Amino acid sequence: MTSETSQLPRSFVLIKPDAVRRGLAGAVLARYEAKGLRIVALEQRLVDGELADQHYAEHVERDFYPPLRTFITSGPSIAVVLEGDEVIETVRLLNGATDGRKAAPGTIRGDYSLSNRENLVHGSDSPESAAREIALWFPELPTA
Repeated sequence: MTSETSQLPRSFVLIKPDAVRRGLAGAVLARYEAKGLRIVALEQRLVDGELADQHYAEHVERDFYPPLRTFITSGPSIAVVLEGDEVIETVRLLNGATDGRKAAPGTIRGDYSLSNRENLVHGSDSPESAAREIALWFPELPTA
């Protein structure tokens, strides 16, 4: 599902295999929408090793990457493009700290995750990473 272009900033979100496996995708998406963010594109897919390596390019040589690659390719994920005012910052606040054990209650990770690796969601950390990730996952989507 994709939508028309807009002038609002965009962010990429990946609802990871642990969230999909646990049936939390709807709850996660509802949090973004309840905050006023709009879904521009959404697609469920199995992430293969090549896409994982491209998405996590800056981590491929790190010690923690092989188990992360195994996890991210372990089942379906849901790729999402969101747009809205201060979307990158808003998504990161809603997601909470990367380590679910340390994430604040009321955040997605704080409410649903007890892990650093299986932490339910990924959100772009800057406009540059958002542009790169959106182009990687949704190359057919016109740029904003």
